Amino acid sequence: MLLLYNGRLHDCSPDQTALAIDHQRILAIGSDAEILHLGAPGVAQFNLGGRYVMPGLTDSHIHLELYGLSLGMVDCATSSRAECLDRVRSRVQETPPGEWIRGHGWNQNLWYGGFGTASELDTVAPAHPVYLTDMSLHSAWANSLALEMAGIDGNTPDPAGGTIQRNAAGDPTGILFENAVNLVEKIIPALSSPRLKQSLLAAQQKLHRFGITAVHDFDRIPCFSALQELDQAGKLTLRVSKGLPVEQLREAVSLGLMSGFGSPHLHIGSVKMFADGALGPQTAAMLMPYEGDDTNRGTLLLTAEDILECGRLASTNGLPLAVHAIGDLATQEVLEGFAMLRAYEEEHDLPRLQHRIEHLQLLSPQNLEKASRMGIWASMQPVHLYQDMTTADRKWGSRARYAYPLQSLLSRNTRLLFGSDAPVECPNPFWGMHAAVNRT
Repeated sequence: MLLLYNGRLHDCSPDQTALAIDHQRILAIGSDAEILHLGAPGVAQFNLGGRYVMPGLTDSHIHLELYGLSLGMVDCATSSRAECLDRVRSRVQETPPGEWIRGHGWNQNLWYGGFGTASELDTVAPAHPVYLTDMSLHSAWANSLALEMAGIDGNTPDPAGGTIQRNAAGDPTGILFENAVNLVEKIIPALSSPRLKQSLLAAQQKLHRFGITAVHDFDRIPCFSALQELDQAGKLTLRVSKGLPVEQLREAVSLGLMSGFGSPHLHIGSVKMFADGALGPQTAAMLMPYEGDDTNRGTLLLTAEDILECGRLASTNGLPLAVHAIGDLATQEVLEGFAMLRAYEEEHDLPRLQHRIEHLQLLSPQNLEKASRMGIWASMQPVHLYQDMTTADRKWGSRARYAYPLQSLLSRNTRLLFGSDAPVECPNPFWGMHAAVNRT
């Protein structure tokens, strides 16, 4: 047992200044005298010295594996492309030739001249394959060696749902969008199980320092396997709601897995789908073209009918959907799909599962009421707001007034839940709270 006293407790009366913890659970809350009275001689006591005590926080959208890995990658969140290249050069100097150089966090919208090229990376890393993911995780920058190893050249067709950026001669520039990133990612050697677990533990430690005690994770099956091993070993202290990729939906149903199944620290959450890309690389699906580019409306990756098709199977088997949607076309398509799915649930006397839209960054005005009316959760990341505001104004123009409509949704009784999307953003929840309240 542990007794904490002389504190200020969140959402408690002024005379409730202490709490007792036993077997990792709060046993009682009361005055100092009441709580200290519970302890037998020798029970651990801690004087809070008037400090504030609040509940642990939940990050409702995170990529645990990617966040853990990013802690050891080249930090590409720089104000210039030259600085990013310098950081890659420094990593090359301490990495044996032939080994992969990984990095994360670049944003071409902040760089003079925009996107980088493979040849620029070749100058600083001629003997290493280099692969750098952008801030949104929806595009990547690779050097010539990485492209060659992946078999990407001027004759390589764009994959479904992805684009290989090309120069005037039709040759790859080194920039890959959406599903095209998989052409390189599939040849990067997978982490061993011990290294993956080590990176997850590093992520867990960082999150606890931010006061985060629970997460909704959307990384894939290797992460799930590693989390299970950590849970069985008693090393998983986060409470993890684990999202399943839609590609594994039928396998999950065949095994009879349902949302909520698991242990106190690891259970099944939602089925993750992607409706579009992201604002940063201008792949979020739009009703009208991006400002300054009449040919680009982003990339729509699924339709309302696709959501209904997967939703029928998922809802019938107790698995809610979590659908990524950022652009106003994508959010509209997803809302239409959820409307059909709600009708299906009602028709077949199924429970109204806690389906959710991830990000929901841009809504056309006529769609503001729909999420609330259908009981769809808005899983949003307010920290994106201040990181993206300049790009949103420049690429969405007047539409940006309907971007990140937190208060507009809340005032319509839409259920909100917040996260960071780390490693897309820093998982510090207080930055997200500040952005949500102040929009700065």
